[in-house]
Amino acid sequence: MATSNALSVAVEMAVRQRDEARRVLQDACSARQAAQDQLNQLEGYARETQNRWGMRPDAVVMPEVMHHHYHFMDRLDHAAGLQTGVVGDQTERVDVAQQALLATELRLASLQKLVEKRHREALQTQARREQKQTDERAAMQLRKTFNGS
Repeated sequence: MATSNALSVAVEMAVRQRDEARRVLQDACSARQAAQDQLNQLEGYARETQNRWGMRPDAVVMPEVMHHHYHFMDRLDHAAGLQTGVVGDQTERVDVAQQALLATELRLASLQKLVEKRHREALQTQARREQKQTDERAAMQLRKTFNGS
């Protein structure tokens, strides 16, 4: 009985750990998606800005303005590069969270199998006990029949 209670507690803890691992994975996926959205926004803005400058090929632009434009585009590229790193980090977090979830699910499954095995063993023990009692009653009845005749 104590083993059964200990297994129940272990299964309950494994369920909580699995649920927490799922939550962590969902959070990591959300963070990765947010980082990817931000990267897409930066890249889209950079393309849009570059296209605006490209629409006026015959326009005369002062060198200072061109310098500022190139500097701004470099900063946008740098920001996009940093954000690419953030997306990579978030992807790594998702991978780690997926592995952690898999580990908790495997542990839970093995504990549940153990509980099922113990339950089957208890049922078999009970069935044997009942069969033994039935056999003993039948033997007693048979003895009474032979002794009584």
